[in-house]
Amino acid sequence: MASARMLRGRARTRIIAAIAALLMIVTGVSVAAPAPASAAATLTQVTGFGSNPGNLGMYAYLPTNLPAGAPLVIALHGCTQSASDYYSNAGWPKYADLWDFALVFPQTTSANNSLSCFNWFDPTKDKRGVSEALSIKQMIDYAVAHYGSDTHRIYITGLSAGGAMTADMLADYPDVFAGGATDSGLPAFCATSTSQASTCQYSSQNKTPAQWGDLARSGDSGYAGPWPRVAIWQGTADYEVEQVNSTELRDQWTNVWGISQTASSTQTLTGGTAENVYNDSTGAPAVELYTISGMSHGTAVNPGSAIDQCGTTGTYYPNYICSTYYTAKFFGLDQSGTGQQPLPAPTGLAVTGTTTTSVSLSWTAVTGAASYHVYRNGTLAGTATGTTYTDTGRTASTSYTYTVAAVDSTGTEGTLSSSVTGTTAGQAVCYTANNYTQTTAGRAYMSGGYTYANGSNQNMGLWNVFVTHTLKQTGPNYYVIADSGC
Repeated sequence: MASARMLRGRARTRIIAAIAALLMIVTGVSVAAPAPASAAATLTQVTGFGSNPGNLGMYAYLPTNLPAGAPLVIALHGCTQSASDYYSNAGWPKYADLWDFALVFPQTTSANNSLSCFNWFDPTKDKRGVSEALSIKQMIDYAVAHYGSDTHRIYITGLSAGGAMTADMLADYPDVFAGGATDSGLPAFCATSTSQASTCQYSSQNKTPAQWGDLARSGDSGYAGPWPRVAIWQGTADYEVEQVNSTELRDQWTNVWGISQTASSTQTLTGGTAENVYNDSTGAPAVELYTISGMSHGTAVNPGSAIDQCGTTGTYYPNYICSTYYTAKFFGLDQSGTGQQPLPAPTGLAVTGTTTTSVSLSWTAVTGAASYHVYRNGTLAGTATGTTYTDTGRTASTSYTYTVAAVDSTGTEGTLSSSVTGTTAGQAVCYTANNYTQTTAGRAYMSGGYTYANGSNQNMGLWNVFVTHTLKQTGPNYYVIADSGC
């Protein structure tokens, strides 16, 4: 960002070498030669992508054998960061490889801003057709021409100053972007100077949703839609960009869409994340607000090998949730280019029973689901064709965390459900003692002068030291009378 307190973070082409050389000879424009098709994909600098009035660098990551007509994601780093930093930490390459889309990482430097921030607060640099905004647009045009990117599926995301610039770009080029996501960002055109930037970062601007919406609409005056979909990520303990900015972003883009600022649905995700969804008139999500409890400034990651885990932790990359996974799903990138909306998350996931070696689950059916993937501790445990599943082969007295996702007829997985925890029962243990001792030991309870076994509520007789029973523990705090043998 622009102020002294702002972010201090570390934020294939397919043309063969002969064509690149020919282009340089004919046009005088230098094009970075791509790696051979058989080589592993890497982050590669691209030069000669346009007049580049904003003096930005362009870096691209193209999965091996990327098909023509694939989506494109533009990813903007934060202050003092670089394209390489954001590429290495935020987790985007994982999903580019998995779901086949191109990545472009614009990069600014200290020559443009002393903290290497994108100049989101400067009208001479962040408006349509000028400076940095135009340089980013030229990168998009290059990707469309050279990578065959689908012009209907272009998305943008960014962290901090990159998040603020993301909002500006969505307002500048609503005709270009199908969607965007801000991580610890600010509303479009919140500031027009360095001093205003600090005010935006640290306090409410007290604008109505309509005023915020008007600011966004001013980016391309006269444009009437359709509008890009917007995901907003914010930590509750962010003191670089105060949390109020996330609600201001929500107000801005719901107003642009002409929809209510009251959420259509809410759910709790992993990492203390609350998701609020704001649907358009067709019932499809237009704006989503993700609030992460206790998270400070940054892009949320969650390293691991599960499909919903990604990234590398570090300064301004806190370990809470893989925001990139949910953002990519929100963009519809997991649909392999179909543009269809993913199936919604199953609701009502619950543990319906446990034994010493199993946990049984149930959930509410999702319309359009052909099956369901059940994840245990973030790893696929099995597939169910109905709305129940029993996970067997578990260890006694052990807790497991479960989530479920609906899968459509094409095999595409939908959004993960909120999680539940199931704890297997302990190995059977028996206790023989009088009713008084069973009660004081916490295996039974007294009511009306009688003793009852915990869990099963079996009547054990009078509460005294003269009546003795054997109780068998068959689950957590669950006992049955086993006088005939344990």
